[in-house]
Amino acid sequence: MKLTPEQIREQRQLLKQGIEKGELTLGQAVRQMRKITGMNQKEYAQKIVGISPRILAEIERDAGNPTLETLNKIGRPFGYRVGFVQKQTTDRTEAGK
Repeated sequence: MKLTPEQIREQRQLLKQGIEKGELTLGQAVRQMRKITGMNQKEYAQKIVGISPRILAEIERDAGNPTLETLNKIGRPFGYRVGFVQKQTTDRTEAGK
């Protein structure tokens, strides 16, 4: 399904919020990225990311073990790259660990 430019902006914002809040698994985030483009797994894997569709399918199922290079390829079209993220805790005693 082809999204309108307004829907794309909205979906990108929801994706960003979900990632920032830690609400999405890697697979969920990747699936949302792909769906925003309106492509199926094969198209997105080969045309946009440059990886095997099988690898993309495994990642979307949270069953894959992608390399950093693959993760960066997946995130690049959306302005994401792999980096360290501070763990969010509700217990202040763990913040210093």
